[in-house]
Amino acid sequence: MAAASNPWLATVIPVFNEELHIKNCLSSLMSQTLSSNEHMIFVVDGGSTDSTLSHVKDMIEESKKSNGPRIVLLNNENRFVPHARNMALKQLPEEITHVLEYNGHISSKPDHLMRLKSEWERLAKQDSSIAALGCKVLGSTHKNTIVESLIDETLQNPLGGGPGQFATFTKAGKTNTPAFALHLRSALETIGGWDESFITSQDSDLSMRLLKNGYTLYRTPVITVEMKRRSSLKSWYLMSHRYGFWRTKVLLKHPSRIVLREFFPLLGALITIGLFVMNIQWGLLPVVAYASVLAISGVYASRKGIQHLLGVPLCLFILHTGFTIGLIDGSIRKGRAPRDR
Repeated sequence: MAAASNPWLATVIPVFNEELHIKNCLSSLMSQTLSSNEHMIFVVDGGSTDSTLSHVKDMIEESKKSNGPRIVLLNNENRFVPHARNMALKQLPEEITHVLEYNGHISSKPDHLMRLKSEWERLAKQDSSIAALGCKVLGSTHKNTIVESLIDETLQNPLGGGPGQFATFTKAGKTNTPAFALHLRSALETIGGWDESFITSQDSDLSMRLLKNGYTLYRTPVITVEMKRRSSLKSWYLMSHRYGFWRTKVLLKHPSRIVLREFFPLLGALITIGLFVMNIQWGLLPVVAYASVLAISGVYASRKGIQHLLGVPLCLFILHTGFTIGLIDGSIRKGRAPRDR
């Protein structure tokens, strides 16, 4: 991973209708302290119908003029993320040894790639089986709507965060779910890349297969990216449902990946229904308990603004409801294209 005239790192960005964010995303990668000779970017478009392609082409020219990293634009006829990542994996130059997961609505600090490189080199000296290094995902510092702020606060709540992409971890170490990870190319090729049957949660499946093949995965909270949150309650519900739906698909393939806390809302609903059947007053007990916990979360979140007093409990309820319905839905039918962006 030493500095060289040929790139060793390729960042892969699947996109679909990212006109609002793609320029900021690419700008953050073009402004890295890591030499542009060491880095290249693949933007894989899934048939965008907005001005995404125009923006990407403008950024390609801008990067050329500023001696920035090479940007390659690919057309993904299959549209979805796993197809995009596999397409890029097959077209990587021979000298590329590492692949960075990215998407069109995140951005990073100028030293992001350099810090990933340094941390990888440090870990590789201790563990030759390292295959991935993930970072911590933060909400964007530029929140355009109150809903974005509410969702960001919800994901930082113990009742809203999870062990995966939105984890609020504070210690570096091994993990099962590195977010926006730097991957070892040879490890990706060994396991056959991403499973294209997973429209969502393909990264969770990938991580499980890497672990099963004897690789180790790491994450660190000191390296971060900023992600634009959903900007409407409808899209928040759809995202929650989608994550629950594909969570079921992952668990059907990898049962050991189960996290009991993700089933608490479903178990709570079943217990509540059972208690209501036996006695209406008994059934009210878990309802009151749940409402009280949500209310406490709202009071705590109100330090960020009075809107959070009711907004965060509402977002938590939507998250729990959508995810739980998605879990059930995922056991019944096949997946379809997401509609929450």
